[in-house]
Amino acid sequence: MGQSNSKVLLKAFDSSKGLDRGSSKLKEVFWYVVKVFFFLTAIPYPNSFKIFILKRFGAKIGEGVVIKPRVNIHFPWKLTIGNHVWIGEEVFLLNFENLSIGNNVCISQRSFLCGGNHDYKNKSMPYRNGPITLKDGCWIGASCFIGPGVTIGIDTVITVGSVVTKTVGNNLVTHVFPDQFSKQRWS
Repeated sequence: MGQSNSKVLLKAFDSSKGLDRGSSKLKEVFWYVVKVFFFLTAIPYPNSFKIFILKRFGAKIGEGVVIKPRVNIHFPWKLTIGNHVWIGEEVFLLNFENLSIGNNVCISQRSFLCGGNHDYKNKSMPYRNGPITLKDGCWIGASCFIGPGVTIGIDTVITVGSVVTKTVGNNLVTHVFPDQFSKQRWS
């Protein structure tokens, strides 16, 4: 391949900076194997079994939690789930930082809670991760994106297909989609 005019230097990315994995490599590898067989599958294993496994890997989980098939949880040891929570099919919890889910929360199908990001203003694109908090009674509609550093307020509904990159207050029904914009990446 020839010369590039891009300023991005991904070869300078250092994956050892900006991400505390929170556990040993051996535990992480073992989790991935277990996840493939019992969480990423379409087989509807009993919730009690899946919760038992998650707790063994360090998750803190309350009572009455429903975890549907094909749910992808990145680091269970950085996960706290309250009581009576529903997590729908194909939800992806990319919790590079702590993910806290309150009581009576519903996360609908194919939603992506993404605690990981990169600093696009830096040529080496270092990590720019953040925790995510879902307060009691909130509902994340199907196919939503919730970004790092976001808190969703008590009893708030995020409607289907929303892209949430900033904290949302309490008791709201909201469709969040950032305004379209274009700006210079490099000055």
